[in-house]
Amino acid sequence: MLTLQDAKEHLRVDDYCEDVLIARLIDAAQAAVADYLGAEELPDAMPVHAACLMLVGSLYANRETLSERPLSENRLYERLLAPYRKYA
Repeated sequence: MLTLQDAKEHLRVDDYCEDVLIARLIDAAQAAVADYLGAEELPDAMPVHAACLMLVGSLYANRETLSERPLSENRLYERLLAPYRKYA
């Protein structure tokens, strides 16, 4: 769903030095979104694409496990994905 170029534009990364890292973050974000949705495949929908980009951005900005600021849930992420979520 997400391409490396999509993610780099979102992150405003111009060089290729972190391509491997960003590619791994894309994989992690897409897997997390699929898990959240309870889906085998991600729906081809712009809100899902936007949520994946948001998650890539968050993972990129918060690469360390420790943070000085409290982590909070992102309601926009949930609102973007809610129509596509499958409940068991």
